[in-house]
Parts: sequence; structure tokens; C-alpha cells
Amino acid sequence: MKISQERYSERREQLMAQMQPNSLAIIPSAKMLTRNNDAEYPFRQDSDFYYLTGFNEPDAVLVLLPGRKEGQAVLFCRERDKLMEIWNGYRAGPEGAVSDYGMDQAHTIGEVDEVLPQLLDGMSRIYYSIGQDEELDQQIRHWLNLIRSKARQGAVAPSELVMLDHLLHEMRLFKDEEEKQMLRSAGEISAQGHIRAMQVCKPGVMEYQLEAEILHHFAMNGCRQPAYSTIVGGGANACVLHYIENSEPLLDGDLVLIDAGCELECYAGDITRTFPVNGCFSPEQKSIYELVLKAQKACIDLAKPGVLWNDVHDESVRVLTEGLIELGLLNGDLEAEIEAGSYRDFYMHRIGHWLGMDVHDVGDYKVDGDWRPLQPGMVMTVEPGIYIAADNDKVDACWRGIGIRIEDDVLITENGCEVLTAAVPKEIEEIERLMAAE
Repeated sequence: MKISQERYSERREQLMAQMQPNSLAIIPSAKMLTRNNDAEYPFRQDSDFYYLTGFNEPDAVLVLLPGRKEGQAVLFCRERDKLMEIWNGYRAGPEGAVSDYGMDQAHTIGEVDEVLPQLLDGMSRIYYSIGQDEELDQQIRHWLNLIRSKARQGAVAPSELVMLDHLLHEMRLFKDEEEKQMLRSAGEISAQGHIRAMQVCKPGVMEYQLEAEILHHFAMNGCRQPAYSTIVGGGANACVLHYIENSEPLLDGDLVLIDAGCELECYAGDITRTFPVNGCFSPEQKSIYELVLKAQKACIDLAKPGVLWNDVHDESVRVLTEGLIELGLLNGDLEAEIEAGSYRDFYMHRIGHWLGMDVHDVGDYKVDGDWRPLQPGMVMTVEPGIYIAADNDKVDACWRGIGIRIEDDVLITENGCEVLTAAVPKEIEEIERLMAAE
């Protein structure tokens, strides 16, 4: 499954339609990063660059020039090199950039210092995300100075720099039909990985072994990399929000919290499930779990067009605080406890985040200082949780060390929302039944 080249072209056209006349945009690719000595991390393309090109090679620069007769989309990329391709794999080269990726023109990256100043000469403004690539920042400064040095020869350097982020990230916030299908597939693959973890979990299994089962399922379904570092936290480790050591044995009587999602063609799944290591919830675990699930369902029911982003979070706070009072973990009046923020001892994060090519995807949460309303095409996570630290001496010992989060990926539709990750169980009876099955 891939996004079509026609769609990448449409995105470039959509972005250029928002740019001012006599301007150009510069969007760099990601670079290879050294892990240690001469070993490198697996390459992951820059999301903005990939969103506009589908081109999955390092050391490239996309330039967009709306209205340019000689071609509006120009790509600088690595040249074909037989020796390097023997060592490191196939390169598209400038020829492939045009024939396979729909570029109007293409040059080798080695020509960028010669060609790009020519493209900049006479332009009024540059659209560029300054501060993200220091090396390219310096190159652009050099190109501008080079043009200015030729002012007596009639060269005119751009006089305005416009941050590209807002235009491009607002586009990425609203998913098109191909993206929705990609996110559905990422959600389904992620869900089946969680199901596999539930099926093999038992006392004595190591946290990293459950991680291995999940990552194996992802890879067997075409997702060689997870969308983020997998969290497998047994017992009190579940109360560490970004616990990724995954090095401890899972103990009888404990819960295990798994936060894991695959990355499919640069689109992320993001699911959290919490379940008992031995397959059966204790009374205290069940009470907390039912409260978190109640909050999540209330928030999903609320997630629809027109509802403010922050209203979904406020609903999670209301439901969780009310439940904590009923369980005796908080002792005051509902409104007073919310006003005092006492719930933050147990629920210290927000209800969710945008989801897309990045697991914490781009897009503003506020517009002109106000929380933005949800709109069709947005994708968000809904992930309330309660975390009772093992050393929390303000509560009875029976509650300590319980950490529970339940997270799903939610697409806002015309009339409500679609849960993209519904395939993995979250009802207590369903989880216990699945874990009991041979």
C-alpha cells in the first residue's frame, strides 16, 4: 500500500496555490545519522519532505516555484553511482526523480550551489522552515549573500523569509482519503500486534519478550520500524509514562501496560492497552480499569465536528476526577478537586494528540488564541490514564503500583468519529476471554 504519485503532485499544487506570487519554497530531506563508528541508524525520511514527494532517499532538496514556465517542482538528489549502489542500494537519480516521482526538473545535489542561487535571483520571498537544518540554513545565507554581491549586475535577492510550517502543517492536519486508508491499515496492524502480546503473556515472561512479539508482527506485515519506542511496563513500571527499558520480568498479579504502534509508509499507529499478566483483573485493578475505560468512552463519544479540542480533555478530567472521589482516592467536592488540580497526582498528561505521519503529528491546537474545533479529516488519539505510584503514601497500599492507560486512534468524520484501532479488545471480559483461550 502506497500513496499515489498523483496525490503527491496534488499536494505540491495545493501548497503552491497558497504561496504569494514571485516566491519559492525550499524543503529538505532527512539525512543519514551515525549510530556509532561507521554504523548508521535506519533511515527515516523527513515527514514534510515525504508528504510532498514520496521520495525516500537522503540528501535531497525540493524546490517549489509556483507559475514557473520551465517547471514548478525541482528536485536536487544524489546522482546515480554504480559503485555506491553496489554498497548501499539503488538510487533514483535526477532521471528517476522526473520519470518515477513526477518532478518537472531534477539536478544532482552537487549542483545545488550553482542552480539554486539562479532560482532565487529575482524572487521576492522564500518559504522555508528555518532552524530545523542548520547546514541548510547556512547554505541559504550563503546563496543570499552571493546574490547580493551581484547587485550591480542586476541581481536581486529575496527580501522576505516566510516560515513554511504553518501552511504545510495545516495541510497535513486534514487527512485525504488515501491517508485515511493508510491510517486504518496502520491501526489494524498495530491492533493485531497488541492481540498477539495478550495471547502470549503469562507470569515470568520478560517485558522485552512481549515487545519482540509485537515488533515481529509489525515486520511480518511490512512495517519494519515502529512509529515510536515501544513501552512495555509491568507493575509499577506502568506508572512511568515513557518507560522504554522493557527489561523486567512480568509478575503474577501485576498489570502490564503496552503502548505500541507500527509505522506504515510513514503513517503511524498508536495504541495503548493495559491487561493483567495472569489474565485476571484483581478487584482494585478492575475498579481503576473500569474508570479509565469509562472516561475514554465518554471522550470518544464527544469527539465530533464542532467540539473544541480542549473540551475532550476537560471531559476526561471530569470523569476521572469523579471516579477517583467515588473510590476514595480523592476526598473533596468534584468542582473543588478539578479547580485545585488534585487529579494531576494520578492523571498528569493530556487526553491525546494529533496523529498522522508523526506519532505526535503537526497542526495547531489553538487558532488565534482559542482552542480549535474538531473538523472532519483530523485524526487524534484518545488516551486517558490513571497512575498510582508505588510510593504514593496518600492512598491505601492496595492501590499502589497500578498504572492504566487505554488509547485508541480516532478519525473525525462528518457526523462523529471512527475508531481506527477498535480491533484490539478493551472490555474486561473480552481481554480475560482472549487471554484464557488456548
